[in-house]
Formats: sequence, structure tokens, C-alpha cells
Amino acid sequence: MAAPLDLLDLDTLLNDEERDIRAVVRRVADDKVRPHVAGWYEDGEVPVRELALEFGKLGLLGMHLTGYGCAGASAVSYGLACLELEAADSGVRSLVSVQGSLAMYAIWKYGSEEQKQRWLPGMAAGELIGCFGLTEPDHGSDPANMSTRARRDGADWVLDGGKMWITNAPLADVAVIWARGEEGVFGFAVPTDTPGFSAREIKNKMSLRASSTGEITLDGVRLPESARLPEARGLKAPLSCLTEARFGIIWGSMGAARDCLRVAIDYATTREQFGRPIGGFQLTQAKLADMSLELQKGYLLALHLGRLRDSAGALRPEQVSVGKLNNVREAIAIARTCRTILGGNGISGEYPVMRHANNLESVLTYEGTSEIHQLVIGQKLTGLNAFA
Repeated sequence: MAAPLDLLDLDTLLNDEERDIRAVVRRVADDKVRPHVAGWYEDGEVPVRELALEFGKLGLLGMHLTGYGCAGASAVSYGLACLELEAADSGVRSLVSVQGSLAMYAIWKYGSEEQKQRWLPGMAAGELIGCFGLTEPDHGSDPANMSTRARRDGADWVLDGGKMWITNAPLADVAVIWARGEEGVFGFAVPTDTPGFSAREIKNKMSLRASSTGEITLDGVRLPESARLPEARGLKAPLSCLTEARFGIIWGSMGAARDCLRVAIDYATTREQFGRPIGGFQLTQAKLADMSLELQKGYLLALHLGRLRDSAGALRPEQVSVGKLNNVREAIAIARTCRTILGGNGISGEYPVMRHANNLESVLTYEGTSEIHQLVIGQKLTGLNAFA
């Protein structure tokens, strides 16, 4: 019985360091996440701070960044880490992605040296939690029309507005908040104990339940000029952060798909109906074969984009859109098909398949819906903007 990614000997495409990093992350996921995640999901609670400290010890937080306690790992190594984390749970990978690729990256890329020294070492160690406030209750796919405002008041800035669906917000020590001022969009590193800042936990989620998600309210939040990210001016800054984070999703979604397929193969070879394992029936084998093909292709796409990024230093937005659109779409199709192989057991929390499928419904939407990524790709192909 072959493991899902062994079909094409894809391990031969990795170097020793990449395989070693993958093994370390897989081990911590097996030890610290898998034994507990079904319960976290059931309860809708997750020990974010404890996990952050564990991940910080391993250098997983902001691992692709350099300096300030960050590991400076390659894009492929970071991608493999995301794959292993999401193979355990999408919410746990989201914790790492939001911390490193959104909150930390925004400060690392656009912050002052004082801001970097203040926040990044503690965030890399998992001692400080960050969140990224861009999405609003009425402005998800259209951040250009955000309602949150930043106005000058003497030497200070005052923020008013609200952000929605913000991972890590209820526990964050610092929130990267994007707001519109008279001269465009600005970013701010906001200490969450600032008067006027509040974050409430969003309850009753059917997806990403092993993740802390919040709604942020900004009511006259007064900040000094030193809180503004000095290099961030215009919508391009937060969008570049989203591009950074989407790269991890390209890999992570393949981790969820791999875990579903692993469980389905094991189930199909042990579950008997009509006197033999269901994996011996042609329809089941056809499902497994088709899902394995899509998993191999998605992994190769992720690896190709990772190698491009390591060689060129960055990926074009449409390249990242290709990866997120394809891999999340195929991952959720794999999860749904694996559920059918498990039959009634597929909806049980004793197996991870339905949990992965539910989580991927959120991954399909956040950091750019499938429709948005289709339009990004379409604009690149035609040169025509179909967003308006």
C-alpha cells in the first residue's frame, strides 16, 4: 500500500535540509496537535499561546523571514512546514500563517527599525501574538472601499472602524490594522491594550473551529506617529501581504488533501463489504486513482512555485492565484470524495475527513475567494480588468 505522495517518488525532488525540516514539523504536529485537535474542534477552542510557544521554539513563526530571531528558511521549506501543519488541521496552519506571513511580514516589510525590534523577536519566539486587520464586515473582497478611517489629530493618529474574521484577534498582543486616510491607505502596528481597541471571539463557526477568530472594534484608538508603518502607503502594501500568505495556503491545502487521502486508502483496504475490502472494487479504486493524480499535480505546482520564489525572490500575484485557486479547489474535492469512501463514518469526528472538508470551505474563501483569483488570472490572460 503506497502513501499518497509516494506514487511519483516526489521525495527525490527535495534536498536533505528540506526533508529534515519536514520531518521536524511532522513530528511536532503528530505530538502536539493530532492527539488533541478533534477535541479542540469539537469544543471550538484551541490553546493558541501554548502552540505558539512550541512553534516558536522550532523557528516556525516567520520562518521565511530574516533577522530579528527569524529562521531565514527557504520558500520550499516554509511550504513543506505549512503542508505538515495543515495535514493536522487548517486552523493550526492558519495560526502560523497569520503570525508569520501577515502580521510579522507586514512589520518586517513595511515597519520602522524601532517597530521591528519591538515586535518581531517576541513574535518569532511565540511570546507575542499578532493579527492582521484588513477584512471588514461590509468589505471582504473589495478592500479598496474599506470603511475604517485614520485621521490626524495633532501629532497623533485616531482610528475608527471595525474588522471582521480576523484570525488570532481575541488573543493578539499587536494588530496590524489597515485604514484609509486623506492620502490613501495606511498601516499601523496597534498594541491591543490601546484604549478604544477591542476584539470579541466569533462563536458558532462550522469551520476552522480549532482557530481563534475575532471581530475587532476601533473606537477612537489614538496612536502616535511611531505606530504607523512608514513604508506602507497605498493598497498595494496589504495586498502584498496577502500574496505572501497565500503561498502558504498553496502548500497547506495539499496537506489537508494528503491526510484525507491517507485515511481513505487505509479505510478502503480494511473496511469489508460484500465479503471483501471496499478498496478491491473498481469504483473505489477509480476514486483513489483520480484523487492521487490531483494531489501529485497540486504538490508539483506548489513545489514549482516554491522553487521560482527561491530563485527569483518573489512570485507574481497571478502565479500565486493559480496555485491557490487550483490547490484549494482540488483539496476540497478530494476531501469530499474521501468522505464518500468512508460512508457514514466519514461524518464522524473519529476520522479527520469531515473536519478537513469543513476547514477547506473557509480556506476556499479567505485571502481571496476562488472568484477573485479567477479574475486575477483572467486579467493577466486578457489584459482586461473585470473587477469593476
